Amino acid sequence: QVQLVESGGGLVQAGGSLRLSCAASGRTFSSYYSGWFRQAPGKEREFVAATSRTGGSTNYADSVKGRFTISRDNAKNTVYLQMNSLKPEDTAVYYCAARVGSSISAYTDSYPYWGQGTQVTVSS
Repeated sequence: QVQLVESGGGLVQAGGSLRLSCAASGRTFSSYYSGWFRQAPGKEREFVAATSRTGGSTNYADSVKGRFTISRDNAKNTVYLQMNSLKPEDTAVYYCAARVGSSISAYTDSYPYWGQGTQVTVSS
């Protein structure tokens, strides 16, 4: 099992940047694929970005492509989400997730491990 704790959320003006971190427990974090998801009020949780176990492969939702970057440092058991050019529609609770599998996944149901979430608010 792995436990995930997100940090780095906050309030930022449109056009600004934030970097989210997801710290994982356990010595085998490099065995897990990781992803970031978000959920805005009244909406379903949606895929944002995902990375392979080494960080060599990534996938992004069209809505964040070119603005967000997912990365990981397995030596620190941490996954990051660098968010640039933030827009008010990026406002949501952001969740880190992890899965054991054979490929990157954008499907919420494929991730059994989740953090508690961190709030990101982008003001216009």
